[in-house]
Amino acid sequence: MSYKKDFSSVVYHRPQTHGFISPVLPHAREQPIFTTRAHVFQIDPSTKKNWVPASKQAVTVSYFYDSTRNSYRIISVDGSKVIINSTITPNMTFTKTSQKFGQWADSRANTVFGLGFSSEQQLAKESGRETPSSTQPSSINGTDDEKACHAGPVEAHLKSENDRLKSAVAQGTTNAKKWETELQTLRDSNARLIDSLEESATNVEQWKKQLAACKEESDHLRIKIAELEAQCEEAEIQKENNAKLSLRLEALKADIQEKDLELENLRKQAEIIPQLMEECESMTQKLQAAELKNQEMGNRMETLQADIGESELKQSMLKSELKKFMDVLDGKIDELHEFRQGLSKLGVDN
Repeated sequence: MSYKKDFSSVVYHRPQTHGFISPVLPHAREQPIFTTRAHVFQIDPSTKKNWVPASKQAVTVSYFYDSTRNSYRIISVDGSKVIINSTITPNMTFTKTSQKFGQWADSRANTVFGLGFSSEQQLAKESGRETPSSTQPSSINGTDDEKACHAGPVEAHLKSENDRLKSAVAQGTTNAKKWETELQTLRDSNARLIDSLEESATNVEQWKKQLAACKEESDHLRIKIAELEAQCEEAEIQKENNAKLSLRLEALKADIQEKDLELENLRKQAEIIPQLMEECESMTQKLQAAELKNQEMGNRMETLQADIGESELKQSMLKSELKKFMDVLDGKIDELHEFRQGLSKLGVDN
């Protein structure tokens, strides 16, 4: 059987707070009497059965006393959102449905609130007595008929409540400074977070500009590579021309050898047939002409060899320049890759 506590049987003593101001902003006439931390739940308004979490984590739950109206109020704030603002009336009943969970119905808010605690002792402070060993959930009810389930002498109950409230007053005063410190810490953290976000936004804009510059430089390098590839194609054409010139040179050498053989034959005929002296003189003239042509061929061959050497030197220079540009391009691509990784890492963090 679950334990139920009737709020109407509780007698609270007004605490001395020495100018304490609650961070949940109650009325000026209300004074804090107790504080704790718990997970807050509300009953699903559609099913009236399932619990819906009102906070993602444990939040501060504070209890206040209004001496002018002789009333009590429970307040809990998660950030800037008020999740509990429940005024305690005599017909309300606090029900412990398990060792770490309690609930009550608020007819004014038209809902049922639930509090989940991290330990049984915290729930015992809330209810004013220890949780019994057997815990079975009871039906969600905040009407007067639950008061019949309340058992125990009223005097002992009031004494227990008075003792509990005395310790709650002392704890509330101690927690006040803790709340102020936590609030200031949260404000400082908020300011640092805003500064970090602004700095991150500035860095992102700078990285975007750097990325655009890298892309533009990469495009320029691609154009330069295309030009170098075109020059390489011209070098290949020049190489083919050089090969053709080499074949032509070999053919000229063969012609010179043939002319040398022909000259040798003519010399032999001049020795054997004296009567052909005139013809020999003619042949000598031809020979001189051939030698002159041979000399011209030799000069032309030297010119061709010089052209071939110059072409090979030009091709070597083009290959060296292409290699340098390829090395620069590889470096720029690596930098761009690292930059994109840094930018992706920044997007994930954000």
